[in-house]
Amino acid sequence: METTHALWLLAVPVTALVVAAGARRAGVSAPLVLVIAGLAVAFVPGVPEFELDPEIALYVFLPPLLFAAAWKSSYAGLRENAWSIGFLSVGLVLFTTFAVGYAAYLLVPDLPLAAAFVLGAIVAPPDAVAAVSVAQRLGLPRRTVTILVGESLFNDATALTAFRVALIAATGAGFTLLDGVWRFLFAAAAGAAVGLLLGPPLHWLRTRLNDPLVENGVAVVTPFAAYLIAESVHASGVIAVVVSGLYLGHRATESAAASRLIGHSFWKVVVFILESVVFLLIGLQLPPVIDGLAGRSVPELAWWALAIFAVTVVARFVWVFPASYIPRLLSKRQREREDPGWRGRTIASWAGMRGVVSLAAAFAIPFATASDEPFPGRDLILFLTFTTVLGTLLVQGVTFPPLIRALGVASDRERYADTVAEAGAQHAAARAALERLDELTAGQDLDSDVVERLRQLAEHRQLRAWERLGGGTGPEGEEVPTATYRRLRREMLAAERRVFVQMRDERRIDDEVLTRVMHELDLEEAALHRE
Repeated sequence: METTHALWLLAVPVTALVVAAGARRAGVSAPLVLVIAGLAVAFVPGVPEFELDPEIALYVFLPPLLFAAAWKSSYAGLRENAWSIGFLSVGLVLFTTFAVGYAAYLLVPDLPLAAAFVLGAIVAPPDAVAAVSVAQRLGLPRRTVTILVGESLFNDATALTAFRVALIAATGAGFTLLDGVWRFLFAAAAGAAVGLLLGPPLHWLRTRLNDPLVENGVAVVTPFAAYLIAESVHASGVIAVVVSGLYLGHRATESAAASRLIGHSFWKVVVFILESVVFLLIGLQLPPVIDGLAGRSVPELAWWALAIFAVTVVARFVWVFPASYIPRLLSKRQREREDPGWRGRTIASWAGMRGVVSLAAAFAIPFATASDEPFPGRDLILFLTFTTVLGTLLVQGVTFPPLIRALGVASDRERYADTVAEAGAQHAAARAALERLDELTAGQDLDSDVVERLRQLAEHRQLRAWERLGGGTGPEGEEVPTATYRRLRREMLAAERRVFVQMRDERRIDDEVLTRVMHELDLEEAALHRE
């Protein structure tokens, strides 16, 4: 029995990876396909119920996903858009909590107001994974993407704190409004303090280890340590993870090159696996959610689900449009930036897909109150959370790319500007490298071939970014020199690999030798691919 159970557990990540791989190959949104696949698998006879354990979701899945997102986020970009991010990650979450909670209280008979606000806090935080991936692929303005990323980093902290406050009120454990405000402020401030206290010493440690594997091992442990330490003092683990990730990511340029190469690849794999499993699990939650609704009227459930979904979506529009003007009124710097207009605000309003944090919070609702009475409407809250998450993922997720194209918000201007800026930076860096080469070789009797090779390498890096502006072709469509170099060098590398593999097969070199030389060739090819 234990072996069978273990095999079913193994089937979840294997299925998630297979479905995600197919979605990526087909060029469609993997999160949406994974959710649909989970729904389909849930109804296959013989498949056991996979009830999402909130402890696993909040303590295992959430910290590394948040940390990886914070690590690669732009600290400067988040700071420049702090007003807009704050209005979304704090203001919008609280507004949605009250809007959905009050709507549920009016719609659902016998649902206490405190329990209704529990539902509101659960469905308040969007999960921007799907939206951001689409936005980046279709070329949305960087500022819009930065704001969506920043919102997704911090809104979970607001929502989980509001959820705990509402839960205390609903379970009758003693609660006042002042107590709720204090809990919220303490959780945010203490969480940020934990992240800031962990960041500098961990960065100091990483830069002095001189061991890429150990350095990245420290990075792997960091999100779990930050989350657990913060939660142990009743602070926000989410904010602690995000702050430590932002600090370490911003200072990652001071780490060794080998450490960055390993870390970049490692986190991409980890995020891919965790996100794939998470979205598949969302679809698999339907059977345990339905189990608790025996005796409920189907039309009534459908009406409540549709209404809560609509309020959740509309609340974001109601908040985003007026609130997006407030930072421009309060800050001269914000006024100097380009106004996204109604099209940009529409895109930001529609990017409100919910995710696993909402489901994890719903499953974390206790079965009984402080007086040992059944928690009011727990099964219904689970159902309405699931339908809201599913509705936003499918409805908004499917229509998000067409909406971007229809509104004409996407543009290649920023990508072109980035390439121009990179070309200028490459030019300046190559010039500095050549000047340093001249300083080092002045008055010294060095091998002229070595010096010339170094000079050609610097000049090659100087030219390649400018040539990229033409898409790898010259003014009349001819292949530019660096493109020719890359094409021919790739073929040469392939020929070298074939020789090394053949020599290994003939036992003329050992597998350890093959691994070493293949790694060197792979690094060179990766550099060619980047160019």
